[in-house]
Amino acid sequence: MTSSAEVAVLPPSLVEMVTRHVRAEVLSGGFEPGERVGEEALCARLGTSRAPVREALRLLAQEGLIEHLPRRGFRVAVWSATDILQLFELRRVLERHAMESAFPLAEQGDPLREVRAALEDMRAADAAGDLFERDNAHRRFHGAIVALAGNRQLDLAYAPILLKLQLPMARNMRREERVTARRNGIRRHEDLLAALETNDTAVACAALRQHGERAYLDLEIR
Repeated sequence: MTSSAEVAVLPPSLVEMVTRHVRAEVLSGGFEPGERVGEEALCARLGTSRAPVREALRLLAQEGLIEHLPRRGFRVAVWSATDILQLFELRRVLERHAMESAFPLAEQGDPLREVRAALEDMRAADAAGDLFERDNAHRRFHGAIVALAGNRQLDLAYAPILLKLQLPMARNMRREERVTARRNGIRRHEDLLAALETNDTAVACAALRQHGERAYLDLEIR
């Protein structure tokens, strides 16, 4: 078992490297839901010791991408259709509450600056074919929308839901690309930003309902 002292002296860049690698593999489908994530195999592949691998897997377990099974190691998290639908519904409720609390936005400055910046990062990563960075920017985009409410407790409640949904969100955008034009996912977020720019609560909430964040996922309850 890795001690807290051992983790504390790990080079942050090494833990970040392992975390980034495993997260990218999960989000891209390199690791399938339920697939075991072997520590030894990761150590050999990445040329690192077991301590940073364990710390990275611990961090990913906090994000909801990886599950720790006592005495059996780690595996990619498995979510039922019901789990995912319930998480999306919670996300929708919190985002709607944030919009209703935030609007009308202040006229001074640019209250949508962080939302715009995240969307620009999404565009740049999409153009470069960097799906991992696009996923990161995608999460920042939605986090920035909720942050408009200026409610710290709302931000804290929203963050773990967004982390748990990052895999379904990433898969929705990837499947969308396979059946439609590549940039349709970007356009959906451009449309949502345009709705926010109207500074009209009803328009923004209507755009949220039509956002299509799960349109390409097979989530029917059987």
